[in-house]
Amino acid sequence: MLQRRLQIMIDDARFQRLQGRARDQGISVAAVIRNLVDAGVPAEDAARQAAAARIIDNAPAGGRELEPVEIRAMLDEAHDRA
Repeated sequence: MLQRRLQIMIDDARFQRLQGRARDQGISVAAVIRNLVDAGVPAEDAARQAAAARIIDNAPAGGRELEPVEIRAMLDEAHDRA
């Protein structure tokens, strides 16, 4: 359920781009903005999952298993950069 109203000022060029995307996707301009906010400012869980995925993707093949405290430190570091 939507609970907050947000008012912003944008120039005509930005509004036209938003309208174009909304028309292409068959959704409202407000829905486009909500989707862009979700993509640009992910929820805590999504950010942590993305950090974990980056760690797993960059793990050396055949390397030693990391201790939980090491994994936690890497996740925290990756999350701080996100």
